[in-house]
Amino acid sequence: MSRSALLLLLWAAPALGQAGTEGSLVVGLPASTRSAALGGAGVALVGDAGAIFSNPAGIATVRHLAVEAGYQRYLMGSTVSSAALALRLGRFEWGIGAHVLDYGSEDELVPDATLRRGTPTGRTFHSYDGVAVTGLVYRFGVIALGGSAKLAQQQIADVRAEAWAGDLGMAVAVFDIMAFGLSVQNLGGDLGNGYHLPRRTRAGFTMNYSDPQGGLRLLTTLELQWTEGRSAAFVGGVEGGLVQAGVGLIGRMGFATAPETVEAGRLTMGAGVAVGHLQMDYAYQAYGVLATGVHRLGLRWHP
Repeated sequence: MSRSALLLLLWAAPALGQAGTEGSLVVGLPASTRSAALGGAGVALVGDAGAIFSNPAGIATVRHLAVEAGYQRYLMGSTVSSAALALRLGRFEWGIGAHVLDYGSEDELVPDATLRRGTPTGRTFHSYDGVAVTGLVYRFGVIALGGSAKLAQQQIADVRAEAWAGDLGMAVAVFDIMAFGLSVQNLGGDLGNGYHLPRRTRAGFTMNYSDPQGGLRLLTTLELQWTEGRSAAFVGGVEGGLVQAGVGLIGRMGFATAPETVEAGRLTMGAGVAVGHLQMDYAYQAYGVLATGVHRLGLRWHP
């Protein structure tokens, strides 16, 4: 079985026996390393460029410019990478990003009569699952409303599909103390052959218990997720650490009642190193079925 086929099986297994409409793995994976360490919560994490993937209104509190990137060695030799940018334009915020699950290249085989073995042709094929997104946000007072358009594209061997979809989001950010977020994702997204991007509604609340510009950092985030074809999920995360003179260490831990992929661990953990305006992030999640874990690295920069 190819890596891409196995990953599709791991993704689809929780939904077997339900409406088989899910057509993309990457849209269910956290695009932000910080979010990944917090169990996948992200709808109420505002101020990072990566917020464009979970709630377009989440970029509303970017002061000038924010940039984010992440990379992960995923399952079966595949990789996950992401990049995002958010820019303030007067009363508006504009964001753009890309998130890609790359299965890599595999040998092309001609199957025999039993379909269990194959003869190499000497050629290879490349498979991937990716999404590109751009969004615009308008903020008035503590309330921000935003929308984004996304193009999902995937290729598995010689089968290729793409679809347009949109997200709508709202954020209420009360200074740097607390934030409420709500988003409806993947409106549209018809990939054909009965498959489309799974509709997801997310609502969450983030609370800072100390001044995030001060030395002590302590934050919690709680989120409810309703994904088409799946049970409702609760996600919670905590983040805390100490930063002095712009340099510090932050620890993170998250929990999800229904992880996005079968056999993914419910607990996640990670850490961040702050050096001035630069944040270096790390996240880890175990996968029981493969007796392994995945590590993710990320960078965030916002002056």
